[in-house]
Parts: sequence; C-alpha cells; structure tokens
Amino acid sequence: MKTIIDLANWNRKEHFEFFSQFEDPFFSITCTIDMTLAYEKAKQLSIPFFIYYLHKSISAINNVENFRYRIEDGKVYCYDEIHASATIMRADKTFGFSLMNFIEDVQDFKIMAQVEMERIQQTPGLFTREFPKNVIHFSAVPWINFTALTHSRSFSFPDSCPKISFGKLISVGTKKEISMTIAAHHGLVDGYHMGLYVDELQRLLNE
Repeated sequence: MKTIIDLANWNRKEHFEFFSQFEDPFFSITCTIDMTLAYEKAKQLSIPFFIYYLHKSISAINNVENFRYRIEDGKVYCYDEIHASATIMRADKTFGFSLMNFIEDVQDFKIMAQVEMERIQQTPGLFTREFPKNVIHFSAVPWINFTALTHSRSFSFPDSCPKISFGKLISVGTKKEISMTIAAHHGLVDGYHMGLYVDELQRLLNE
C-alpha cells in the first residue's frame, strides 16, 4: 500500500522540486557501523551474518519515513513497507538481483532469504523476476574495507530508490566493524534523515 504526498502542502516541496532538476540528484555518506553485538547475536541464532544485517537494515529503513518515499511519474508516494533487492553472487562469480521481502520475524526472514538466494544461484542473468517500486537496492562488498563507494547510474532512468552497500567486516581491538555507504535522492532525503537511519540501524544491531 502507498499514500500520495500532497506536494502543494508538503514542507519538502521546494527541496523536491529543486533537487529533481539535477542530472544526478543522489548524494551519499559512508560511515562505520559497530557490528560487535550483531555478529555474536547472529551466531547465537544460527543466522548467516549477511542475512542478519540485511534484516536489520530493512527494518531500519522501514522505521524512517523519508526512506519509504518514492517518485513515480512526477508524484511522491509514501509506501507502508519497503523490501530489498540485494545482489547475490553465484559460483561463477556473476550475480543476480534478488527480492528479499521484509518479514518482521528474523527467523522467518532467514528462511525466505535462503530460498531466494538458492533461486538466484540456479537462475542465470541479472533480472530474474519482476521488481516492485518499494525496494532498496542493497549490495555487499565483503572483500574491501572501503572508505567511499559510488554506484553505476543511468541519469535518464527515473530512480528514487535508496542504495545501501556494506564492506568488509574487520576487527578493531575487541570490536568488529564494517563500512557502510548509503545513497538517496536529495529531493526526498537530507543528511538529517541519513543520521536517523544510521542511529536506528545501530540501535537494532545492538539489541
């Protein structure tokens, strides 16, 4: 379900109209996320770490309203729920785009995610199914402890989906950390909302 935003009375109307004129209206931040408690919790629950932090990432997205906004035919909608299209690598080192539907219970989410990952492993090509508008684009680069990351984008393609990428899990003393980059359409999201998302994600990972 989605609700249309009344642009005429929206406090972001000027921001939306201004940044929507840009060839590339996306901006991004890269920060470090503390994974110490989350890594141990994933082991305790017998959940693959990637699936565990993917679940927390989608949960945090759903808890910050601005990340549920999407632009469709020049209109802005707020979706009730957001899912994830995550890149999944195959044995031959190609990857396909998955659809990870958000499920609140992490164990149920694990089962769904494992089925979807197995489907990608057995299906060739990038686009292996139809994708809804209410997704985030999610990827992992577990080989690199990056300090910045950019995304390939077609400026002629109308895109308003946030993009989240995680890097290599590293040990720093007794802690485990990971770099994360999040990119979003500046007509829908500001630095303040980026901060809300990062704080909410860290809170969920520390539960």
